[in-house]
Parts: sequence; structure tokens; C-alpha cells
Amino acid sequence: MSQLITDMAILAGEVPLEEVQDQLLSFYQKVRGETEGLAASLSAEDMQLQSMPDASPTKWHLAHTSWFFETFVLASRLPGYQVFNPHFNHLFNSYYNSLGTPFSRSERGLISRPDLGQIYEYRKAVDVGMQTLLSDYPVSPNLASLIQLGLNHEQQHQELILTDIKHALSVNPMALAYSDALPEDEGYPLEPLRWLKIPRGFYGIGSDGNSFCFDNERPEHQQFVDEFRIASRLITNGEYLEFIQDGGYEKHRLWLSDGWSLIQQNQYKSPCYWRRNESGWQQYSLHGSVTLNRSEPVYHLSFYEADAFATWAGKRLPTEFEWEAAACHLRRPDQMAIANFLEKRHFKPLQAQRGHTQFLGDLWEWTSSAYLPYRRFRTRADAVGEYNGKFMCNQKVLRGGSFATPADHIRISYRNFFYPHQSWQFTGIRLAGD
Repeated sequence: MSQLITDMAILAGEVPLEEVQDQLLSFYQKVRGETEGLAASLSAEDMQLQSMPDASPTKWHLAHTSWFFETFVLASRLPGYQVFNPHFNHLFNSYYNSLGTPFSRSERGLISRPDLGQIYEYRKAVDVGMQTLLSDYPVSPNLASLIQLGLNHEQQHQELILTDIKHALSVNPMALAYSDALPEDEGYPLEPLRWLKIPRGFYGIGSDGNSFCFDNERPEHQQFVDEFRIASRLITNGEYLEFIQDGGYEKHRLWLSDGWSLIQQNQYKSPCYWRRNESGWQQYSLHGSVTLNRSEPVYHLSFYEADAFATWAGKRLPTEFEWEAAACHLRRPDQMAIANFLEKRHFKPLQAQRGHTQFLGDLWEWTSSAYLPYRRFRTRADAVGEYNGKFMCNQKVLRGGSFATPADHIRISYRNFFYPHQSWQFTGIRLAGD
């Protein structure tokens, strides 16, 4: 969508609103269909599961993304629209305190009713309302931008559906698979890790606003970056295994204090979803339990694990500005075509292709940067202003997208963010050095 109609073009009136509405409706239908497609193989019981406070049930994701469109678009913009169920504003509000008190995040799995059938009825009612709005009524530039935000918001929840159901299914000792279609191993040798030199200079960081972006990517600004080197690929399972075998989880000097406390309290000895049995290391994946492939990128690491590995390797994690500078400096014309995104349905990171320096897809990459606002950043005064700004504290920035990120959702300026202890997301390591 962002490649077809830009925010600037909409606001400047450069594109006829009829064309904007047609393309918005097409994008809306695509995104909503993708969400339901990701849930199609799950049972009602699967979609009710909440295995930890950080994760949410699939059923809740299906409802919340519909609540967003109903609350921010239909309720005030579609004449005669009737709210589907007034209780949903409490049950499916995520964190918008200006719209009421959200239901406790850690207890979303307790919402057995409405049942799944009613949630799909809710989605259908919202879809009918959105089609009516986009087909029968003029849509202002500001509303078109708001709908784009809602669609990109739903794409974020598509990735969360996969991360959350993976954690939920992993609790079952049967090692259930979300997808049985395991991609074939390409069989080519491991791409050697090369160190790529990025020259010092001022780099444009953030989005210029000519295409869709979240508010935390603005404003675009110049950032000085000193000369540095960055790895040509992500760190692999085999390389991380060397860290484990060298006592990486037992050497306190490798760890930040909070990270050391975390692994001591929880007795962590390996990444999330790694298991060792008589036949060697196994890894739980969206394809069930599989033998650890040493050539594939290591993932489900916390920031603390990524930082400890970097220290052990004598390197460091890049700052988010270095990452963006490198991604722009090394940009390839075919990077989107070769990247491993959600549309390819691999449901796992793939071994690096020879000669390809890929900064998008496969895994979100931890940076050493705190999640903070860019200079001159301003939050909106309305409820939508709660989307990103209020989370700019105590979190770390990740860049690049993953195999569960839709291709038309990601861009080099995209700033994801998680708390440093979290590891259930599809997160990996790219090293940097001076």
C-alpha cells in the first residue's frame, strides 16, 4: 500500500480520492484475509491459549484488530454505525487509557466468552462497515492515513499471532507443529562471516514522510556515524553453540548485571526453545521439534544474551543509527525480492545465501540503542498518540523485520522495540566492531 499511495500524496491531494479509496479497500481486504489465513489451521482451543503474560491468545488478536477499526474509524465516521457489543471496548482495548480501562493483559486467556464464532461475526461486521465506508462515502486524507495506520497495526499483530501461538504450543510435551510444511534444507555451505566497512559521515536517519511510517520513525534527521564494521550475516546456531560450550552462561564477566541476575534466577543455559537429549540439540519451531541446524541463524535471544555473545566474541551490537546507515549504504535493488518475509511461508530464518548481505527479513536484530524519541518528536494529542510514544522507556530498539513480517510492512527506518529480557520474539544477532 505504501508503495502505491503515500501519505504526502494523499494529504497534498495528488491522487484522486476515488483511487485512494479503491486501493485502501483492496489493501484492507488483503490484510484482513492474511490475518484469518494465519489462524485457519488453529482450533478454537488453540486460539484460547495464553501461555504467559507477554503473549495474547489468537482469539484476542482477531478481536483487538477489529476493535481498532471499529473504535477509531467506524464509530465516528460511518453514519448510522452501531457498535457490535459495548463490552468489547473493555475486553479488547489493549492499552488506550484515554478510551477507558483496558482488561488485564495477563488475563486475556480467561476471556472464554465471547466464543470464537462470535469473534468471527465481529470481524465480519467490521469488514462490512469498512467496505461500506470506503465504497459509499468520501474519505478525507486524514481518515485515509488513519486507515493505513490501522492496517499496519494489524500486520504487527499478524507477527504476534505467530510468536504467541508458538509459545503456547511449545508448552505441550507433544511438540505440536503450527505448520507441517518444513522448508527443505538448501544444502549449500555456510556463508563465511565477512566484516563490511561503513565509512564515517552524516546519514539520513528515519522516515521522510513520503510513505507510510509510524510516528516513532519521524522526523528524518542527520546523524553522524563514525567509521565501523558490521557483519555480513546473522550469527548462526553453530556459532552460538560455541559460546555455550565455552561456558558463556557461566561467566559473569560477559553479562550485564541485570542479564546475569536473570539467567541466575531462571537457570538459563541455552536459548529459548533449545532442548538437549541423547541424540543432541533439538529446537522447538513452528514446524515442531527439529534437529538444531548449525548453519541457520540463532533466534529467540534476549538482548542480554545477544550482548553477552557479542562481548564473548570481542565485538559489540550495532547502534540503531549504525544499523540504518549500513542498511542504506549496502542496499541492493533486489533486497526485497530475496528477503525471507511472511509471504514465503518458511516460518523460520534461513541460512544466509552466498554473497547476499541481507538486512531485511529472517530475524529482528537487537541493537545497543535505547528506545528513545528522535529530536523534535511529538506525540499526537488524541488517543492514537498512545500508539508508540508512551513506551519510550527501558526498552531496546530492534531493526530489520523477520520471517513473520509482511514484506509491504517493513522498511529500513522501521523501529521495533522490546524489553531486554524478552526472548519469545523472532530476534537474533548481527555483530559490529570498530
